[in-house]
Amino acid sequence: PRTTVSMLLFSLLAATAAPSSWATAGVEQLHRQYGAIFGPYGNNRNAASHLWSQFILDRSSSMPAAQVDALFAGFCAVSGSPVRPSDYNRYRMRLPLANGTGAVMGYMHFCCWPCVCDTHDFIRVDSKAVQTANGEVRFHFAVIGDPCAREHELDAKFVQPFSMRVTTLRNEAPAVRCVKGMLEGAPRSDSGHVIIGIVHNVERVSEEGISIASPQRGRITTADDGTVFQDEAEYSQACHQRELAGHNSGMGEIFRHVANISPVDSAGAAPQPVPRIQ
Repeated sequence: PRTTVSMLLFSLLAATAAPSSWATAGVEQLHRQYGAIFGPYGNNRNAASHLWSQFILDRSSSMPAAQVDALFAGFCAVSGSPVRPSDYNRYRMRLPLANGTGAVMGYMHFCCWPCVCDTHDFIRVDSKAVQTANGEVRFHFAVIGDPCAREHELDAKFVQPFSMRVTTLRNEAPAVRCVKGMLEGAPRSDSGHVIIGIVHNVERVSEEGISIASPQRGRITTADDGTVFQDEAEYSQACHQRELAGHNSGMGEIFRHVANISPVDSAGAAPQPVPRIQ
């Protein structure tokens, strides 16, 4: 999606001085830095959540570990949209580890439900040790492969399903920019993958996915510890219908194309290619 009025407003808010200390800053203060983060790219944040991630990690040494974790809830890993985290945009995901040693379950905050589908299809989990005010802490991050491994794919033509326009990633996601074969401004996980977000409250699970007999999109569940969330399994049918409709919701094909250029293959096979125009 193209830059909207709301995104321009975030850019204007960036004129506000950064907080004197990020140790206690909330997601609102993070959002006020939108223009500083995305201004060099025409204020376009499409599929550019790696830039949010780098901004936070550059300041992590002055924050308690809990604050680092909290700020990562302030944007959508898929779209790059600013997010105001709440019980109703918290989703429980089961995702494979990037190193192929199993799967984990944890929470992510999204801007909209179609991001559940894209996350399930393309995002993997990898760790990274981060210097915080509490010392070095290892977090579990949402990662994708580096699209700049095949930079020419940024100029491949595809159809955005909203308007049926023929376009390219170079046009739709200008912040996905390559420098010497690597994604500009992208932090790296322990295995060298591109960090685009965090997975909260991670625990190991024996299987990647579960099924629900009668999935219901939007149904709220409460965990034993009181955490309120929506489970990804509630969206199995909705994701299938979205696929049949050409991914005509959420980010459309933008993130899917970026993530599919050089997918992290932890399950023995890459995701199915998204259609391109030759």
